[in-house]
Amino acid sequence: MFDEMLQRCLPAVNSFITWHVRQRDAATAWAIFYRMRYVRSDIDVYTFTPVLGACSMLPNPERGKQVHTLMIKTGSDSGTVIETALMDMYSKYGLMDESLKVFEEMEYRDVMTWNVMLSNLLRHDLPREALGVLIAMRGKNVEFNEFTLCAVLKTCASLKALKLGKQVHGLVVSMGRDLVVLSTALVDFYSSVGQIDEALKVFNTLNCTKDDMMHNSLISGCLRNQRYEEAFSVMRMMKPNVVALTSALAACSENSDLRIAKQIHCVAIRQDFTSDTQLCNVLLDMYAKCGEILHARLLFDRISRKDVISWTSMIDAYGNHGHGHAAVMLFEEMSENGTMVLPNLVTFLAVLSACGHSMLVEEGRKCFQLGREKYGLEPGPEHYACFIDILGRAGRVDEAWSIYYHMMELGTKPTAGAWIALLNACSLNMDAKRGEFAVKHLLELEPSKASNIVLVSNYYAAIGRWDCVDELRNIMSTKGLFKEAGNSWITVAGSSQGLKSLSS
Repeated sequence: MFDEMLQRCLPAVNSFITWHVRQRDAATAWAIFYRMRYVRSDIDVYTFTPVLGACSMLPNPERGKQVHTLMIKTGSDSGTVIETALMDMYSKYGLMDESLKVFEEMEYRDVMTWNVMLSNLLRHDLPREALGVLIAMRGKNVEFNEFTLCAVLKTCASLKALKLGKQVHGLVVSMGRDLVVLSTALVDFYSSVGQIDEALKVFNTLNCTKDDMMHNSLISGCLRNQRYEEAFSVMRMMKPNVVALTSALAACSENSDLRIAKQIHCVAIRQDFTSDTQLCNVLLDMYAKCGEILHARLLFDRISRKDVISWTSMIDAYGNHGHGHAAVMLFEEMSENGTMVLPNLVTFLAVLSACGHSMLVEEGRKCFQLGREKYGLEPGPEHYACFIDILGRAGRVDEAWSIYYHMMELGTKPTAGAWIALLNACSLNMDAKRGEFAVKHLLELEPSKASNIVLVSNYYAAIGRWDCVDELRNIMSTKGLFKEAGNSWITVAGSSQGLKSLSS
């Protein structure tokens, strides 16, 4: 019966695949296509377009590459729509070189193609490259639309380019584009560059209906810039929603503003939003960052549907507050009590970090091995760096280097974090020979990072090489490098109004 369905007219089958992709059911869409190519030979560009969308949602990039190869064989690899879908798929796989190659080989690019390339670059945190694409668009006389202008504003926000962003704002006004989407992008931009008064001006002068997205964006921006009165004023204009409160709590976490965050928590309780797992995760993170570890654990215990972020956040909170044993116990509870929530690589990094803070060597070793043996998770360079740091702090410098050699055998390239951990181990254990090796590789990897040079200088001081210390200080002075000073702070004053009328 399935094969009979695939023998129907091609547009009907293409629509069936498209429907599954729109329903985010990429596995079924792929299964239909996979069987379809054995049943019929008239697959066309309208088949490949949704299939590329399905591929971008599936984990294995080889599927997408196979589809691209088949497109070339069937002559379906040309045309603006299909090529745009192809470059978007490669971008979502993280293969930006392949995406750019498709883009550069296109004979004709419409504004949608340019917009997709801009979105791809911004998705991969490449704002300067995105700005280059915008300049190229202008040179090709491609007319900007609303999506292009939103991308420009996101680029300006990433680069903190206030002057350029204001020019875009002027362009929006001159084009008469008074839309909610663009206005929300303007609010985001001004909030990101610390110009909250300009963001409020955009919000207050908007003629069309303001939706929740715009309210949420402005609230988040006000709180991020510690403009609490304005944030509460905007919140009183609308019925509180989960997204607004989540954004507000995230901003309070950044500013370590516990008093305001507690008031927002009260609103969440009154509005019965505390069943939302994402909101509870942000609350948990906020309490932990503000030093309220007992409140964080109480909240964690009350989350009815804990996800991997809930468990990881609580483990990380314990680790950051020096409660290594509690972090390990919680991790064991997560992995042994049949919670159906599997730890991921971030979870393992959190528990390894907790072991490092509390000098729990054997517990750290057990957790490091458990990831691969029980869950099939291959440790990344950051996991190796963390485990090396645990061993180095415990004086087990030979084991630390053994882990480094094992990492190299597996083809895992050490990051600066791994070299720092190895150098610290050598410094603590007066291992001058291997310390020189770590110094060489660290400075080759990040030669102009002041904190690294200070670390190397401290290492040379520990082993009595004062000539090298003086040389490094001269290098820092010549290059104008300064190590950022550590600091700590508390919130002294906040809003006097609070949220007294917010939930009424």
